[in-house]
Amino acid sequence: MSAAGVRTVAFPASLKAELAAHLDKHAESSRTGLVFTGARGGRLRRNNFRRIWLRAVEQAGLGDVHFHDLRHTGNTLAATGGATTRELMQRMGHSSVRAALIYQHLVNGRDDAIAAHVDEQIKT
Repeated sequence: MSAAGVRTVAFPASLKAELAAHLDKHAESSRTGLVFTGARGGRLRRNNFRRIWLRAVEQAGLGDVHFHDLRHTGNTLAATGGATTRELMQRMGHSSVRAALIYQHLVNGRDDAIAAHVDEQIKT
C-alpha cells in the first residue's frame, strides 16, 4: 500500500446513519480496525467476499453491479461536483494523475455550468 492509501476521506452526510450501523455491527472496534470483516471477524478474502457481495446485490435488486462500480460512481459524482484532479487523487489514494483522469471523462458537457459560474464571479 502506498502512503496515499492511508487517508481520511469525507463522505456524504446522508450515509452517516448507515455507516454508523455498519461499524457497530460489522467492523473491528479499534481506530485502525477493519471496516469489512468476514463471518468470523477475520479478513475478507476474495473468494468469500465475492459470494457475500453477489448475495447482497441480488437482495438489493441491483442487477450486474460490481464492487468497484461503487468507487467509480462516487468519484465520478465528485468530479461532476467540481473536484479537481488533485482532490480526486487524494480521495482515491492515488499518487498519479492517470487514475483521476478516468473519473473526469464524464465531466464533459459542463461548459454551460462553468460559464454560469464564471458569470456569477465577474458580476460581483
